[in-house]
Amino acid sequence: MKVVFLENVPNVAKAGDIKEVSDGYARNYLLPKKLAVVSQPGAVESVKALIESKTETEQLKKLAAEIDGKEITFRVKMGARERMHGSITAANIATELQNTTGQTVDKRKIELAEPIKHLGSYDIPVKLAKEIEPKIKVNVIEKEQDKETTKEAVEEPENKPE
Repeated sequence: MKVVFLENVPNVAKAGDIKEVSDGYARNYLLPKKLAVVSQPGAVESVKALIESKTETEQLKKLAAEIDGKEITFRVKMGARERMHGSITAANIATELQNTTGQTVDKRKIELAEPIKHLGSYDIPVKLAKEIEPKIKVNVIEKEQDKETTKEAVEEPENKPE
């Protein structure tokens, strides 16, 4: 019987291989354990697609393990009334994530309901696949400015004799 292997079977075949095996081995072992399927037209393409999706899922799981729990810090300028200049978007988070981990994450995978406009700490989910959803922590803190230089700039015009 000719079968297409779905999984690696030690000393027999690798996933995706097409081999001729005895009928009893196929019916009693390979087919019930879903290690192989009977070779039919179209079965080869569907098995190869299944194997590719498995490897893609494995890569996404590795990426999720790398970025899960990562902490990203943004230093932002604050304006009057404790308002932030601009906002932090999913694109900013994706760029910073790539800079810190070296892994590229699509900005559309970062589930940010609305841009971050306030200081604080946020837990942001990254939906890589249906069941693969690591979380990253985004900290937004105020950028330290030279307050002495700003005070001097304000005080100088008042102290100058004219």
